[in-house]
Amino acid sequence: MLPFLREVYYIPMQDAFGYTNTEMGLMMSLFGLVSLLTYFPGGWLADRFSPRKLMASGLLATGFVGFYFATFPSYTVSLFIHAFWGGCVSLVFWGAMIKATRNWAPASEQGKAFGILESGRGVAETLSSSLFLLVFAWLGSNADGLAQVINLFAGTNVFLGVMTWLVIDDEHSQLPDESESDQIVPAKSGLSDVVTVLKMPEVWLISIIVLTAYSAYWGSYYFTPYATDAFGLSVTIGAAIGVGKMYLKPAAALFAGVIADKIGASKAVLGLFMLLIVGFSVFGFLPGGPAMVGVMLATIVISSMGIFALRGIYFALIEEGGIPKSMTGTAAGVISAIGFTPDVFMPLIGGVFLDNFEGVVGYQYFYLVIAALCVVGAIAAAIMLARINRLASGLT
Repeated sequence: MLPFLREVYYIPMQDAFGYTNTEMGLMMSLFGLVSLLTYFPGGWLADRFSPRKLMASGLLATGFVGFYFATFPSYTVSLFIHAFWGGCVSLVFWGAMIKATRNWAPASEQGKAFGILESGRGVAETLSSSLFLLVFAWLGSNADGLAQVINLFAGTNVFLGVMTWLVIDDEHSQLPDESESDQIVPAKSGLSDVVTVLKMPEVWLISIIVLTAYSAYWGSYYFTPYATDAFGLSVTIGAAIGVGKMYLKPAAALFAGVIADKIGASKAVLGLFMLLIVGFSVFGFLPGGPAMVGVMLATIVISSMGIFALRGIYFALIEEGGIPKSMTGTAAGVISAIGFTPDVFMPLIGGVFLDNFEGVVGYQYFYLVIAALCVVGAIAAAIMLARINRLASGLT
């Protein structure tokens, strides 16, 4: 949450730090760039070091640097801090978290494991943001209040880092793949693992699925301005829609995880993409105006649940795709490096459409692009489902 403070505290950050809009954007772009560049090596790292040590180190480092950020350092230092946070999140923490989650549950409960992960992330995000926002308001919504909010987020990271060190089991986090020998095989060279992972069709299919699902997630960022610009709702109601949809995340992710374990992750992913194709197509053709508010709100609820459910289970495809546990981190790094590229191109696509087409038309074109991307995701999920079925038929 520390690198994403601007989502809630954009104006207070500008007032406290004295940054321009361009400087704020550059700071976040640098964080995103470092994150994208380090997902890949971070996955390789997760296959060679204890997830417990990596996760704890990433949380502790993020938190301790956060305390310094709360002192409102110079812009140059703030740039370095955001670059450092990008490395902490993607190089040290992310791949290790994915690997620890996969190893935490048996093969038959991967959907539930990743569903609980995403559900817990949703609960933590909603509760911490709400509570710390109350603290900010109570302290006067000024620079001192912002400093304390940053300290609270930093302290939370440090606390979670200590808890990770105490709770995560090194032995459990390094279980060998059930399909492999009973003996833990020494790690091969990094280049060999990378080449092996890149040759797996399942890795590329999952990457496409994550990329298209994450593009749909980016579409949800625009629900607030969509409600106000296209349907004439007030800014307050638009903001309430933006916050309200976050409360759907925990239940949607957890429910999807349970269903994925019963019918298969790839089949669940395919069904959710079909739901999103319909939802974003409705947005693409829905005229604006007060008369369509009810349809718009219902579609936002359904689409949001589909998006959060999809995010809750797409990493469960790593197990279903037969990727060896010894290469989980490397595979997660490749998938994340490709799958999270919408951070780069989706804001640009949205900006171009909204700047060049007034009113509801810009949103319609934008959401039709997302519907088309969801079609691509559905095709990838269908291909993966067919491959898994062929493999199962061959085994039987």
